[in-house]
Amino acid sequence: MIFLNYSGWLWSDWWTMKMAEVDYPFTIRPLNADEGGGYLIEFPDLPGCMSDGKTLEEAIANGKEAMLSWIEVAREQGWNIPDPYKS
Repeated sequence: MIFLNYSGWLWSDWWTMKMAEVDYPFTIRPLNADEGGGYLIEFPDLPGCMSDGKTLEEAIANGKEAMLSWIEVAREQGWNIPDPYKS
């Protein structure tokens, strides 16, 4: 497995973000022209947590914000924050 450091976030061929010793996997895919172009990032372990960006880098940065916001709201609402899936 190869890890690359990306602005403090680690990601690998398994598309896993590392935050505070917790790894949340994510999927990222290109959006077609009908969808507005760019890239979509989704976190399967965090229902409804997704974002997009014009470039991969922007999508990942926006995904980081979406993940942090999702976790913050979950804590405020007293929701269960799921453990990340480990394959």
